[in-house]
Amino acid sequence: METKDEHRSNDEFDAPWKDILESYFPEFLEFFLQEAFDGIDWERGFEFLDKELSRITRAASIGDRRMDKLVKVWRRDGVELWVLIHIEIQGDRKTNFAEGMYVYQYRAYDLYQVPVVGLAILADEEDGWRPTEFSYTLWGTRQSYQFTAIKLLDYSEYDLEQSTNPFAIVTLAHRQAKKTKHRSEDRYLEKRRLIRRLYQQGYSRQHVIDLFRFIDWVLHLPEELDDRLNEEIVVFEESQKMPYISSMERFLEKRGVKKGRREGKAEMLTSLLQCRFGMIPDWAGEKVTKADLPSLENWSLRIFDAQSLDDVFSDKE
Repeated sequence: METKDEHRSNDEFDAPWKDILESYFPEFLEFFLQEAFDGIDWERGFEFLDKELSRITRAASIGDRRMDKLVKVWRRDGVELWVLIHIEIQGDRKTNFAEGMYVYQYRAYDLYQVPVVGLAILADEEDGWRPTEFSYTLWGTRQSYQFTAIKLLDYSEYDLEQSTNPFAIVTLAHRQAKKTKHRSEDRYLEKRRLIRRLYQQGYSRQHVIDLFRFIDWVLHLPEELDDRLNEEIVVFEESQKMPYISSMERFLEKRGVKKGRREGKAEMLTSLLQCRFGMIPDWAGEKVTKADLPSLENWSLRIFDAQSLDDVFSDKE
């Protein structure tokens, strides 16, 4: 049975997909549309055209297009090019999906007179739904618009596990979110595995943090399992000497909402101290209980480098 914590609408996948796409757009195209990646002059940069997309979509009536992105890039031959991206999260077949891709493409061309490349990422679970074309024929006239559609289901788990592109992790996390929707314990195990894998891929610190946020969002867990996993992450980070994910901050933010920021930080600091040094003596517990917020924050920052409790609570900066 699906728990209340697990019951999250497909719309809630929009935010993490949008964030990770905007943060890693070159890697996104390299993973999903290699031909476009190879043809772009990345040294000239790229620009997300939010205002232009708003103008294009305002007069259309093809449904909710929150995940559309319009990006200006430059081809290697110097020609300006726009890339229209739509990520379809819904699991339901949409009869007018291809029509919507066509409408947005021709509106963009009509308004701005620039070539538009259409790319749809289909993140649903319906294997037989693969829209790639909108067309009609009438009295000798034929209109046809073809676009690239990438189905996340088509990627083999083995290939995803071998790839170091951030969107391999993104795809794995999204697919596991679908697969474990009603199985909290299985989701817990998959989420833990993917998080640990972040440290083994040689990603930068920022990559680890950004991908962790995506995994954490889409593989949402009930509170009890979430707390257990975060405690494991703290210990794992310490053992790897890589405090990248800032699990401590996540704990503090969540518990701070319930108990007040100072109380949440005090509770989290105590948990971290116990994970790092074992049983906490009374004198250390009393210092945490009576400390003000700045002191708790300062001690928390020291915990991964400290060799002893005295190092954590030292008055020396």
